[in-house]
Amino acid sequence: MTRLVLFDIDGTILLSAGAGRRAILTAVAGQYGACDAWGAIRFDGKTDPQILMEMLAAAGHNPALPPEELAELGRAYITQLERELAVPGYRSTVLPGVPELLNQVETTDGAMLGLLTGNFVEGAGLKLRSAGIDPARFRVGAYGSDSAVRAELPPVAAKRSALHFGRVPTGHDVVIVGDTPSDVTCGRSIGARAIGVATGSYSVDDLMAAGAVAAFENLGDTEAVMTAIFGS
Repeated sequence: MTRLVLFDIDGTILLSAGAGRRAILTAVAGQYGACDAWGAIRFDGKTDPQILMEMLAAAGHNPALPPEELAELGRAYITQLERELAVPGYRSTVLPGVPELLNQVETTDGAMLGLLTGNFVEGAGLKLRSAGIDPARFRVGAYGSDSAVRAELPPVAAKRSALHFGRVPTGHDVVIVGDTPSDVTCGRSIGARAIGVATGSYSVDDLMAAGAVAAFENLGDTEAVMTAIFGS
């Protein structure tokens, strides 16, 4: 059995107590000035570059930054995120059932553990390590660093897994686990299946309505989630 199992990070694997939002607000404000309109911007389900561009637009700036300026802004955010996560006593919260589920997927024959996240790759590593999870466990990944468009990330992750599988997995061989409708819908171009988890801002009903094949209040029932991931 071939399964590329791609996990979102924020709201799915862990909660960072607002560290990411504080860091990106501080970084953008430091270079462009603060803006009250940012409070209305939702971050969940979006890529980091998408969030940065929405923030710039809300503040009246041209969101189509030259690549080097966007990269500089991204670096400022990562620097600030590292500071947020290094505050004494801070630790991200691993969500229920995640350690057990990662262990089960990781040790299942024919399966590969991966990431599909809107975080910049550096931010993904920082957040995982802050929760005591080794990023190296995820053998492939697709990140906001790869594209600002979340729907472009599943094909990236699939192509990166080809060296392991001997082919690019598609269809039900790719499973995405996430907490937002964007996680559920982003893999449609390759026919991926999606498992929803309501540990973010969306309900089980929201995730099922978006097209998840199954959705759970949390990932605590390892057997049920594994059945959903590895079912036909």
